[in-house]
Amino acid sequence: MGDPLDPSAAREHLLSDRRGVVEATIECADAVAASWSEAGTTDRGAVVDPLGAALSEAGLLGAYPSVLAECVAAAGGTLRAEPVAAPPYVTVTSAGPVLRATLDAGRLVVTLAVFDVERPDEGGRPRYVRAAGTPEGVVDVEVR
Repeated sequence: MGDPLDPSAAREHLLSDRRGVVEATIECADAVAASWSEAGTTDRGAVVDPLGAALSEAGLLGAYPSVLAECVAAAGGTLRAEPVAAPPYVTVTSAGPVLRATLDAGRLVVTLAVFDVERPDEGGRPRYVRAAGTPEGVVDVEVR
């Protein structure tokens, strides 16, 4: 294993140098949520597919690999390969975009959690709602 990664440095990089990317991601999520007839939805397809399309149209999916490389560098890691705008590096989930880099010191995972998934009691369907609307509220960086 290499030196430990510093996820807080990657988070700080996102909130300062790449804040515009985070804000644009939030705007895309706002547009997706505005298309729903209620404050939330139980249809995962009404989250993931429209969010992916909005992120792509805004040029964010293409920008995320560079953002991931910058986060890795800020955290003190070195990429083994150049990330691309596709799994395993970039994935659009029901919570939002997830950027992943496998490094010698572990996996750096950056989540822009623009949606919350409310888990129901037994037998119910998950409900997707807008999460925090600030960059500080949506950026989560961890080493797994």
